[in-house]
Amino acid sequence: MKVLLTGGAGYVGSVVAHDLLSRGHEVRVVDMLLYGGQGLLGLYQDERFSFLGGDLRSAQLVELALHGMDAVVHLAAIVGDPACARQPELARAVNLDASLQLFRASCAREVERFVFASTCSNYGRMSNPSVWLTEESELRPVSLYAQTKVEVEQAFLSPSAASRPVTTVLRFATVFGVSPRMRFDLTVNEFTMELLTKRKLTIYGAQFWRPYLHVRDAARAIGLVLESPLDKIANQAFNVGDANQNYQKGALAELIRAQIGNHARIERVEKTEDPRDYRVSFDKIQRGLGFQITRTVEQGVQELIEAISSGVITECDHSRYRN
Repeated sequence: MKVLLTGGAGYVGSVVAHDLLSRGHEVRVVDMLLYGGQGLLGLYQDERFSFLGGDLRSAQLVELALHGMDAVVHLAAIVGDPACARQPELARAVNLDASLQLFRASCAREVERFVFASTCSNYGRMSNPSVWLTEESELRPVSLYAQTKVEVEQAFLSPSAASRPVTTVLRFATVFGVSPRMRFDLTVNEFTMELLTKRKLTIYGAQFWRPYLHVRDAARAIGLVLESPLDKIANQAFNVGDANQNYQKGALAELIRAQIGNHARIERVEKTEDPRDYRVSFDKIQRGLGFQITRTVEQGVQELIEAISSGVITECDHSRYRN
C-alpha cells in the first residue's frame, strides 16, 4: 500500500515507519518536527520513503499529503497530559480540529483505510477496580489529551462516517522501550532511567493500575490492522496490549528494581486520588485479529538498561527526551 503516516518522526511514529517499510509498503511521513527529525534519519536510504514537513492544520498540506495514498495512519498529536495542559488551545486545534479535517479530506480522496491512534487513557478512572475494561466500557477521560481523543473517536466511528474510508481506532496501552525518538516521560522508561541513573524513584499513587505495551508491538498492531480483511476492522475500536502487562505502579517499580539491584531506593507517596486508574482487557484484538505481543515489560526494561548502561543513550535528563 501507499501509506500516509502522520506524526512519523515521533516516539511511536518513527518505529511505525520502519515497520511499514519492512512490510513492503510505501510510506509518506508528514510531521511538523516539534521535537526534531532525528527519528527519520534511518529511513532515507529506502526509496519507498518520502517526507513532507508541515502542520496538519494546513488544508493545502493535507491535500498534498493525501495525493495517491491508499491508507492513512494518523498518529500526529500534541501527546500527553502535561503537553496538552501547557498549551490547551494548540492541543485542541491539532488533536481535534486537524484530525477531523484530515478525515474529511481522506473521505473526499476516497482513501480506503484510516487507522487512528487513540489511548487507553480514555478509560480514565475505573469505577470498579475488580472489573476489566473492554472496548464497550464507559469512556471517562480526565485530561484534555484523552478528551480530544474521545471526541475524535466518536466522530470517526459515528454511523455517518461509516461509508468511507474503513476506519479503525486503536487504543494503545502506555508504550515503553527504545525508539529512534527516545522519551523518558513515559512510565516504564522513566522508572527505569530514574532507578538506574539516580538510584532512587518517588512514586505517587503506587496502587493505581495501568497497562503497558512495547513500542515495537504498537507498530506491529498498526501493520496488522492495515493488512487485515476489511470486514474484521471496519469501524471498530481495539484495545492494544496484553492482559498480563497490566501493573500497579508500585509492582512495576519493584519489577524494575529487581533487574537493576536492590540498592536502588523507592519512595512511595500515598495518594488516594489519581486522574487515571484502569486495568484493561485485550481479548478483542487477540481473538479477532490474532494479535500477540512479542516483548514484555521485563524485556523492555532490560533493553533500556543496556542502551543506557552502554552509553548509546546519554544525558537522560535532557529536555529532548520529554514532551
